[in-house]
This record gives sequence, structure tokens and C-alpha cells, in this order.
Amino acid sequence: MSTILIGHEAGLGHDMGEGHPERPDRLRAVAAALSGPGFEALRRLEAPEADRAALVRAHEEAYVDALLAARPAEGELLRIDPDTAIGSGTMAAVLRGAGGAVLAVDEVMAGRADNAFVAMRPPGHHAERATAMGFCFFNSAAVAARHAREVHGAARVAILDWDVHHGNGTQDIFWNDPAVLYCSTHQMPLFPGTGARGERGDYDTIVNAPLAPGDGAAAFRAALEGLILPRMAAFAPDLVIVSAGFDAHRRDPLGQIALDAEDFAWATRRVMDLAAARAGGRVVSLLEGGYDLQGLGLSVAAHVAALMEAA
Repeated sequence: MSTILIGHEAGLGHDMGEGHPERPDRLRAVAAALSGPGFEALRRLEAPEADRAALVRAHEEAYVDALLAARPAEGELLRIDPDTAIGSGTMAAVLRGAGGAVLAVDEVMAGRADNAFVAMRPPGHHAERATAMGFCFFNSAAVAARHAREVHGAARVAILDWDVHHGNGTQDIFWNDPAVLYCSTHQMPLFPGTGARGERGDYDTIVNAPLAPGDGAAAFRAALEGLILPRMAAFAPDLVIVSAGFDAHRRDPLGQIALDAEDFAWATRRVMDLAAARAGGRVVSLLEGGYDLQGLGLSVAAHVAALMEAA
């Protein structure tokens, strides 16, 4: 078996305008980082488009239909909020991002791969059940978790989100779902303003471990080792999904957490150890944030190399 890398050139077609940090060059940086020595063994697959049935497992039907109908002309932007806009290539990118997450779950749950990394944009973890925000439209992690539950019969799914911003959308979708554990380490205060320790969900399946601006490796590792990983181990999931944002890297302009690429490699190895003990080794990782191109490339390379160690 192997580590699968899933992507599609449609991810380059989503463009929210000059100067926007969530830009096509992010995928170019990821592709360059994973084209070097050491990544030849990756099995590379193209992301398909997600179908409506997959999307409505995580989002309200009216919301899904409204987004699918939003198709601006070339050169036009349909602005949702000051940070989030739909262009002519947005829906193709978004659908293949969610579809790549579904394909990753299919491959890993069927035993055709040990783990998978989906290198698509835009990110998804801020998208709530019926709200697009924070650069996000459909929540690929939520789509993937519900697909694993309803199509593959996974009894429990754990989501670990280490993006520097709290995944308010994922928390919103799974607030009252006892079968999905959502765990997040993130900077606070910072956009979107959610993610306090006291936010625990209706079934105590929301685990937030906020970090303070300026925190680095010690605080990050303590949050995982002291709170998040023990909760995930006790939950005994059938699948682990990682919302792999790399904007907690010290170079990133949108956060103030001082991590390095090796911290993401360490976290990945710890997740792989947990998955091997509790989840049959099954891990699906989805690209979220990361807006400094050098920091993003270094972090993705470290993360995927660590995934490949277990494959």
C-alpha cells in the first residue's frame, strides 16, 4: 500500500483577486515541494467533483444549491464577505476539493492506501452548515467525515485541526453529533473568534486547545500530548481526518504562532502512531491554510514525508 496524493489543476482556477492571501500560488508551492527527491513513491490521483449527495450530508440543501448555482462570468467576482468571493473558476475548485476528500476516504477505508493527502484549495474548515466565510465554501473535512460514516459504515470519526485559525465551520456542523470528535489547536484571539476551551458540544465531542499569540513548539506539543491526543485515543475512531493548515508556521502573515516544519512532522508522526493503535492506521489529511509560500512548501513536505514513513 502507499500514501496517495490527490489534486487537480482546477484548484488553480479559483482566484479572489490580486493581493488576496488565498491565491493559486499556494498550490504551485505545494506541487513544487512534493516534486523533489523522496516523493517519487507517492501514488498521484486526480480529484473528481463531489456530487450533491456528498455535500448535503454536511450542509443544508438550500445552501448547497445556492452555491452550485453561483457561476459568475469570467473576470467577475461575487463577493460573499470582504475576504471571500466566488469567481468563474471557484466552483470547479471547490467541488474537486470536496471530491478529493471523498476519494481519499474511499481509498483509505477500502484498504487501497494507508493514508492520503489532498492538496486542493480553497480551504474548507470555516464553512458552516449554511454559511460561507473565511475563504471557505464547502467544508471538505465535514463532507469526508459524513461520507466515511454513511457510505463506509465508520462508527466514529475523529477530526484534528491544527490550522492557526479555529475551524468554526467544522465545530458548527458536528456540535450535536456524538459520532464525530472535533479537536482543534489554534491561536486565540484570532479570526473567527470561536474555539474557547468551554465550547464542548452537546455530547462533549468538541475539544479546543487554544494557543496564545507568540506560542511555539512547546505549547503546541503540550496541547496535543496533554489534551487532544488522549481524547482522540479514548474516542477510538475508525478514521482520523486532519485539517492540515500550515499557517501556524512562524513565517505566516495571518497568525502569530511560531512553529517550524519539523513541528508539523512531529504532529503527523504522533497522529500516525495513534491511528495505528486505534484506527487501523487510517488517516486522511486535507490542506487548509498556509499563506507564506516558503513556510507552506516546507511544512507540506515535512507532513507528507511523515505520512509516507507509515505507509
